[in-house]
Amino acid sequence: MSTTKRRAAVLGSPIAHSLSPVLHRAAYAELGLDDWSYDRFEMDEAGLPGFVEGLDDSWAGLSLTMPLKRAILPLLDGISDTAASVEAVNTVVFTEDGRRLGDNTDIPGMIAALRERGVDKVASAAVLGAGATASSALAALARICTGPVVACVRSQARAEEMRGWGERLGVDVVIADWAEAATVLEAPLVIATTPAGATDVLAAEVPERPGTLFDVLYEPWPTALAAAWSGHGGDVVGGLDLLVHQAVLQVEQMTGRAPAPLAAMRAAGEQALSGGTAA
Repeated sequence: MSTTKRRAAVLGSPIAHSLSPVLHRAAYAELGLDDWSYDRFEMDEAGLPGFVEGLDDSWAGLSLTMPLKRAILPLLDGISDTAASVEAVNTVVFTEDGRRLGDNTDIPGMIAALRERGVDKVASAAVLGAGATASSALAALARICTGPVVACVRSQARAEEMRGWGERLGVDVVIADWAEAATVLEAPLVIATTPAGATDVLAAEVPERPGTLFDVLYEPWPTALAAAWSGHGGDVVGGLDLLVHQAVLQVEQMTGRAPAPLAAMRAAGEQALSGGTAA
């Protein structure tokens, strides 16, 4: 068992409903890390530099959510190639020699969540939405998709962003207007990266024989689209799957203990979402 007090936390805004403390604390309990703590802090871009500078050597790492995944970059001593590919960091590890190293576990987390459901390679895919999560989705697809990726977006500006990310990541991105979103649901893999409610209108458009849907939301769950997809016999990967897999990688990096207890972390997340505490 650990005898040295270590700290970690998730930062972002809004942060009150984050499941990260539930997942990380479950991992610490399973690993016997009794002197480890994991908290959450409401934090915006303006407050981030002062917070990071004020941390002492008891801190092992930070998890970052919106809007801090890019704001953290100037405060780091180095970032992984994965984080650099999307210019976004969701994981900071503090090394023994005082360095702050950034990584992005969302991308390998997506790949691991899909692999768990038997999706290792696809010939084509579709991405609904064009925000920060969509760029991570493209980075994940760069590793598993052998053909084009259709991106459904609402504006020309978003279309240009997705084209830019495609060029940077080596993905053949084909743009479709959001009004045509129903037509892309025939793809063998559809990744929905939009806010709650945005894809509800597509629930009635699910094809008779759908492939795999990866909906990054976890609350409310299931989304209308995910429920309809399952009802048609399609495979569904949810936001909790992503959250757990990326948190597993964070725990391993911050604690140096691998493998992290995936099953215990998922069970804790499911319990919190079903009405238990998410504190």
